[in-house]
Amino acid sequence: MPAGTPHTRPAGPPTHRPAGLGGTLRAWAELLRLPALFTVPGDALSGAAAAHGRLTSRTLLAVCSSACLYEAGMVLNDWADRAVDAEERPHRPLPSGRVRPAAALTAAGALTATGVALAGRAGCPAAAVAASLAATVWAYDLALKHTAAGPLAMAAARGLDLLLGAAATTGRARTALPSAALLGAHTLAVTAVSRHETTGGSPAAPLAALAATGALGGLLTRHPRPAHRRPPAARRALPTLLAAAYTAAWARPCLHAALNPSPPLTQRAVGGGIRATIPLQAALAARAGAPATAAFTAALAPLARRFARKVSVT
Repeated sequence: MPAGTPHTRPAGPPTHRPAGLGGTLRAWAELLRLPALFTVPGDALSGAAAAHGRLTSRTLLAVCSSACLYEAGMVLNDWADRAVDAEERPHRPLPSGRVRPAAALTAAGALTATGVALAGRAGCPAAAVAASLAATVWAYDLALKHTAAGPLAMAAARGLDLLLGAAATTGRARTALPSAALLGAHTLAVTAVSRHETTGGSPAAPLAALAATGALGGLLTRHPRPAHRRPPAARRALPTLLAAAYTAAWARPCLHAALNPSPPLTQRAVGGGIRATIPLQAALAARAGAPATAAFTAALAPLARRFARKVSVT
């Protein structure tokens, strides 16, 4: 996500219209940051697991709702930052002229409405969480992003996304609050690092993220159930393995960015943090006693890496 304070748009930003349908699709893929979409299903799935619910069609509705609201936030993010991007990232779809601002804003509104409507099909509790999530997304992109409350708002949005899966699956979200807090803490760290991805120069954020990674990795290995209800040792090993995968995926780029806080390494750390969300979600599902859900979620990680080579997630 673009970082820094707003700047005035330079006169006459470059405009490069996409050549044909292929160019248009490529521009929208960049605007939507499609590889990051692989990090979305695990929110609802780990939320359902944390609520100890059986996966149903309502869980699928939550996944689809989550995807729509996530992409709405992506598009709205670039629409709100189009003046900043004209100076710092003129190659992005909006400042380059490959996507019109009006089309982006319309898409953000349509995706938001669709996301809330899909959640409504899963029941009133899910609709209430989705409406709160949508309000948080729009508040972040339009007002809070460049304030001290920005990272907290983004963390709240990701936590609400997990609660959406719990509310849609079981009608209850309270039992999923601990998992939502862990996911929100990771998102807070990633967002704090992302604020320096175009300017670099600050080792404090990646160092703090590195410390948070170690703490979260340790918490993920602690089983939330009482001792007399714990699963066999073989099943307790899965959260540990996934926690290790999460720590490895996020700690290494954070360390590199802390040692050399240049824009390229900071951007790489942000991308690593986004992709590390997947093993984190898988670990949360395994920790809640849903190994099949954890395995499915973890399987999304290679797909995210593969598609990230073609379209940037930052």
